[in-house]
Amino acid sequence: MEPQSQNLKTAPSLTLGRFHISEDYGFLLPNPLKELPDHYRPWMEIANRLPHLIGSHQLRAQVNEMPLLNCQFLTGYREQRLAHLVLSFITMGYVWQDGEAQPKEVLPRTLALPLVEVSRNLGLPPILLHSDVVLANWATRNPGRKNPGFVSYFVIRDVHIYYPIYGAKEGVNLNTSSKITVPRSFLSTHSENIGADPWKSGGESLRGFILVTVLVEKAAVPGIKALVQAVNAVLLPSPDSLLQALQQLRLSIQDITRSLGQMHDYVDPDIFYAVIRIFFSGWKDNPAMPAGLLYEGVSKEPLHYSGASAAQSTVLHAFDEFLGVRHSKESADFLHRMRDYMPPSHRAFIEEIHSAPSLRDHILSSGNSQLLTAYNQCVEALAALRSYHLAMVTKYLITAAPKAKGRKTSHLPGPPQALEERGTGGTAVVRFLKSVRDKTIEAILHQSG
Repeated sequence: MEPQSQNLKTAPSLTLGRFHISEDYGFLLPNPLKELPDHYRPWMEIANRLPHLIGSHQLRAQVNEMPLLNCQFLTGYREQRLAHLVLSFITMGYVWQDGEAQPKEVLPRTLALPLVEVSRNLGLPPILLHSDVVLANWATRNPGRKNPGFVSYFVIRDVHIYYPIYGAKEGVNLNTSSKITVPRSFLSTHSENIGADPWKSGGESLRGFILVTVLVEKAAVPGIKALVQAVNAVLLPSPDSLLQALQQLRLSIQDITRSLGQMHDYVDPDIFYAVIRIFFSGWKDNPAMPAGLLYEGVSKEPLHYSGASAAQSTVLHAFDEFLGVRHSKESADFLHRMRDYMPPSHRAFIEEIHSAPSLRDHILSSGNSQLLTAYNQCVEALAALRSYHLAMVTKYLITAAPKAKGRKTSHLPGPPQALEERGTGGTAVVRFLKSVRDKTIEAILHQSG
């Protein structure tokens, strides 16, 4: 038997490439496609008119006339990811077109069959996911267009280096991991104008929501790379490399918090609550659809899936595993279930971090006070991020709910009540966020002796 030290030297180092994670964009899908093959034009024609079809209550009729197409002409991973994005957005519109009081409980086979087929190919559930809304929902800027902007369905485009929005001169520099900005002219329709054209103003806030979340994922990239460096530094071991990685991880977490803060400028809380949120809601743990959704031609019984949620982002799962944050059983069960809503390679990355040697044990056994301080600073930054997220959810959900109830207008769907205190993933969101924040704080280490 070889000595343990030799085994460590020959052990394969952790790399992002093994898990199809980009060195430049992290969990964001590099260079997502904008168009599907011409065979799938019926899908794209509906997707390109999605806000109009929802607002005019014509989407269900259009989907019911859609031909049944299989996925055999989808070639390559990126085409399948775009197909999942398009079909799942259409699905959310179909189900929730008339609000939570009249959801459709049967998804027609012309939509259900191809959505389930492409979902199985990708190893993903057949519902709109964080990996659709954010990770595959951006593209490199087209240098041939003087004023590139959004396509007409719910897709963020041209977000690579600079993203001109409605002719704004400012842009979004995705090559800068810090000080990422969004044009201040972005949110041009505010809540006082919500009755005039809620689907237009809803679209603007939705684009802001997606764009800021893309920036959050981009801000996490240095932290993901630092995490990999740190895992390898523990294996070597290399205290200097580990210290550098922990310091970089802290800076990245703080940058995530700053990026998240831009949500206040570009997403109107009233519009998010009254118009947008329902289209991210699923049919698991949702009182508006207690029976679930019947996928016609797929199953004889309704199926239950959670809606798109920040808990489906791999970033904080990876940070928790690396830092050794242990959540309550209720929260941990929900978070582990959300991993089933991630791309399989991202789930595998989390599992790889979980199986790595314990960072906490390594730091405590090392007796290195610098490492302990750097570790605790990472935990404190993560707890601060979660406190900030909690305050934001309070503003966009808890505070917005009574305002929505008090506003009477025929131009908006009735204020959503089934998920009034729940997140789109189905959790009692405030209790959940407080719990994960508090358990993060409990992970702070104290030097023994």
